[in-house]
Amino acid sequence: MKQKKNWSVLLGAAFLMATSAVGPGFLTQTTVFTQSLLASFGFVILTSIIIDIGVQLNVWRVIAVSEKRAQDIANAVLPGLGLFIAILIVLGGLAFNIGNVGGAGLGFNVLFGISAEAGAILAAAMSVGVFLVKEAGKAMDRFAQVMGLLMILLIVYVAVTSNPPVGEAVVKTFAPDKIDFIAIITLVGGTVGGYITFAGGHRLLDAGIKGRDALPEVTTSAVSGITIASVIRVFLFLAALGVISKGLAIDPANPPASVFQQAVGAVGYKLFGIVMLSAAITSVIGSAYTSVSFIKSFNRSIARYENWVIIAFITLSTIIFVTIGKPVKLLVLAGALNGLILPVTLGTILIAAHKKKIIGNYKHPLWLTIFGFIVVLVMAWLGGYTLINQLPTLFE
Repeated sequence: MKQKKNWSVLLGAAFLMATSAVGPGFLTQTTVFTQSLLASFGFVILTSIIIDIGVQLNVWRVIAVSEKRAQDIANAVLPGLGLFIAILIVLGGLAFNIGNVGGAGLGFNVLFGISAEAGAILAAAMSVGVFLVKEAGKAMDRFAQVMGLLMILLIVYVAVTSNPPVGEAVVKTFAPDKIDFIAIITLVGGTVGGYITFAGGHRLLDAGIKGRDALPEVTTSAVSGITIASVIRVFLFLAALGVISKGLAIDPANPPASVFQQAVGAVGYKLFGIVMLSAAITSVIGSAYTSVSFIKSFNRSIARYENWVIIAFITLSTIIFVTIGKPVKLLVLAGALNGLILPVTLGTILIAAHKKKIIGNYKHPLWLTIFGFIVVLVMAWLGGYTLINQLPTLFE
């Protein structure tokens, strides 16, 4: 019975991480980069998968062994650092959640023709419903699993229907015509940047899966999360490649919707609505849950009324979207911040991985440490470069 329960939680954490990553931005990024890189985008996906797994294994293992949330680990490394990271995560999570709510509204708009604002309110109500259930953790796990599987099935169907040049895609994945480093960084930031890195790790901690004995389960869950997100990415790439290779036009106003429509016709547009809704609403839930998990250890009242704070977070995101609209410049800045949050949080985790007062006698694998610090340096440089170039546009 215990093993069955653990598998449910492990899959729930994996799907929570994966569906948090697969939001409106994920769908658009994948399609746009496929347009510019064609079959060579396979190399970008493969590289980002390797980096993502390295990041997740570092973060989730240290969270499990220390039996602390990321902000508490950071405070143990340097007092006050945890609060700084929590503020970054919550602000980034809120900014992206506004976009996620908007994406869910667009999904309802495509499916039923209602306004994006009305759709956003309906999506928020569905998300809130998950946290009103008595056992919200289990409800969240199940919801993420069902929506994740639905996305996979629909995207696989569209990929098969678009009849992509699979052979060419396989060859170019290992021997690309060109390499786009910005695309790699964008994919890494979008899959394991900001709050997403910690979604599953914090979920496992809340479910009691922690300590050195749980490391095999934690590793399985972390790799599963990246695998699920990667399967969705690969089939979406193949679907877009199939459409583009036939010379069919991709609408720049809504690239992923265009792929679905060109591949399957009018039905494809409705399928896109289901995928967009599934991607957005699971990202709303994942963002709200993880953002609040970063502040609940600072105040007992937040921990005691965690579900209500999560509901308030979702409500605030929805109010901002409905009243102000999707603040594009804020979302651009949040994307750049995500590029900076990852090196700060991962760097902190790597330092903690070698402090006995935090992890006891646990020996963190040397290859994971080296790999992690390479990611920290690369992401810090590119995140800083992006932020410097984009910050001035906020004041124009």
